[in-house]
Amino acid sequence: MVNITRSSDLALVGANGGGWVADVGTAAPATALTQPLSPWQPLGAISDNGLVYGFDEASQEFTPWGLTSPFRRAITKSIRTFKMDLWETARVAVQSVMYRIPASGLTPVAGTTAFAETASPVPDRRAWWFLVMDGTSARGFYVPQGEVTDRSDVTFKQSEMSGYQITITAYPDASGNTVYHSDSVPATPTYTGS
Repeated sequence: MVNITRSSDLALVGANGGGWVADVGTAAPATALTQPLSPWQPLGAISDNGLVYGFDEASQEFTPWGLTSPFRRAITKSIRTFKMDLWETARVAVQSVMYRIPASGLTPVAGTTAFAETASPVPDRRAWWFLVMDGTSARGFYVPQGEVTDRSDVTFKQSEMSGYQITITAYPDASGNTVYHSDSVPATPTYTGS
């Protein structure tokens, strides 16, 4: 007979969280519970859709002659993405990532920012930090090199909040890693069996 103790503390509900952006080369916060400070810039309020951590993978099967099932599979694509709806559209950091403009080019003059969008944007890689909170448990995701690779339409109407839905694609760093995880979790319960 197997006796398994389950703990609801090991399950995570994405009840709260946040996102921050900085220049490539900015170090990650020390732990998932460390408040990101400058040069990290907060992305502000995120819609109640939360944060979506995406996996886009493809593989190639190899089936030997005379067999009907593969005996090997090779991963040919493995992409990590983060998707969210940013609601504080007037925040400089949010405008900067949405329109691929350096934050320094969005300094308000007499309460107004002015900028032009280009039809030929240059690569805009940045460092990203995402945090998911559930009570005292926290899960942090550090993307040392990521870029906004998809932007949704923006709707302006009375019955809904306008926001910028963006998708960030994580690229490999010098060590070949795309995402670093930092989790603050409770002690694991003991599992016994016989």
